[in-house]
Amino acid sequence: MDATPHIAIVDDHRDIRDLVGKYLAKHGYRTSLAESAAAFRRLAERNAIDLVVLDVMMPGEDGLSLCRSLRETTNLPVIMLTAMAEETDRIVGLELGADDYLAKPFNPRELLARVKAVLRRVQSLPPQRGQLKAREMRFDRWVLNVGRRELVGEDGLVVPLSTAEFRLLSVFLDHAGLVLSRDQLLDLTVGRSAEPFDRAIDNQVSRLRKKIEADPKSPTLIKTHWGGGYSFSPEVAPQ
Repeated sequence: MDATPHIAIVDDHRDIRDLVGKYLAKHGYRTSLAESAAAFRRLAERNAIDLVVLDVMMPGEDGLSLCRSLRETTNLPVIMLTAMAEETDRIVGLELGADDYLAKPFNPRELLARVKAVLRRVQSLPPQRGQLKAREMRFDRWVLNVGRRELVGEDGLVVPLSTAEFRLLSVFLDHAGLVLSRDQLLDLTVGRSAEPFDRAIDNQVSRLRKKIEADPKSPTLIKTHWGGGYSFSPEVAPQ
């Protein structure tokens, strides 16, 4: 099996597709081109894709919609291409879980550097166990309804989760027992949208503990490893 990373370039402008495809192929990557979200979906059905270079502005289903769909169903890394003036698209793309972005017009060398960086980061992350394909996951005294993004306690009490809390809990459930650093948790939950000194993970862990721990001040489910990050201790099983 060919281990060379396979990159999909999704852009409705043929010139950009061809330029990016040829440049990345010249530097050792396998590339496939798609002119729309629908064309990409057909491509992904037939091929294993390792990274998507995705234009925001496309006719029909746009890049933001496709990025949202990919984040709901896969962990495929995404680099968004945005128009220079579209700051809102950049922010929304990162909030949806894009791993990085690049404003048009761009230097192909910079895109190549971003591709290498994202692939390095993804390859350094621990493997997922794929348990969240189940509709419900049980841990400790809780059941997580994946579709509704709700926690249900033993007493039947429903606890809603914010998007950030759901993403973080999902990562913990799929990596139960592993120590994950703050950088890894940031990459797995929000990609490149966090600043280098962002303490968002600590804040999110604190909020999540208040919802799932019997005593948030003495947590037993989400354990802190000083200098190492966090781990999720309970056994996790599909319901």
